[in-house]
Amino acid sequence: MDDKKVAIEDIRAKKRSGEKITMLTAYDYPMARILDDAGIDIVLVGDSLGMVVLGYDSTLEVTMDDMIRHAQAARRGTKRALLVGDMPYKSFDTPADAVKNARRFIEEAGCAAVKLEGGADVIEQTKAMVAAGIPVMGHLGLTPQSADKLGGFKVQGRDAEKAKEILADAKKLEDAGCFSIVLECVPDRLAKMVTDESGIPTIGIGAGIHCDGQVLVLYDMIGLFDRFTPKFVKKYANVSGEVSAGIKAFISEVRSGAFPGGEHSFKMKDEELEKLRKID
Repeated sequence: MDDKKVAIEDIRAKKRSGEKITMLTAYDYPMARILDDAGIDIVLVGDSLGMVVLGYDSTLEVTMDDMIRHAQAARRGTKRALLVGDMPYKSFDTPADAVKNARRFIEEAGCAAVKLEGGADVIEQTKAMVAAGIPVMGHLGLTPQSADKLGGFKVQGRDAEKAKEILADAKKLEDAGCFSIVLECVPDRLAKMVTDESGIPTIGIGAGIHCDGQVLVLYDMIGLFDRFTPKFVKKYANVSGEVSAGIKAFISEVRSGAFPGGEHSFKMKDEELEKLRKID
């Protein structure tokens, strides 16, 4: 694995070379370090942390302070991968808000870029951040922060009219200066059209094989978050099951007296114990 720090241009270059981009979420130091050591290209500090880490009912409750604290932790574990901070709900209502909050990700958390959801409605915000020197990753298709307006958590772009809108929004985001675009829950053939027509990389999540890269929520793919599992998630591990088994074993051994054993305990010399007993 190359230890060279991943830069924005490296992500762009992967589209030109045909090498697939890999991105996963992380919300803390140990997970970010594991991803980084494993060779992931991009670590996304996603607002999904609200549900999978903080236990919120949706991502709409996530604040900038939540995001900054977790991004700071993830940055400490990220030495090589590109670190991207996810702009939470209401943090980019205006271009001025977008720039102010994006700067917090860069200056306070040490992120290399930010991601924000939306198409035509966030073009001015995107332009303002790019003009301020902040790299921006777009996000089209199912945008969880506006899921209610989209009719819930369902595939977007199935009909020709909506698909045309997504294609147009992708072009607008590219023209506004985005260096890449996440495509979430869109038909695979639509994702291929966006990918083929775009000069910047596309990173899919529930968007099929034709995107320039793929992203998943880490806690979904390792089986650590089990409130629900989207159709597009492949589980590569069952961490929750392993952790549960370990906890049950701990409970059993503590109750039976098997833990802690001598190898887990510290000793005092006999003579020191005798001195202790004689101390008034």
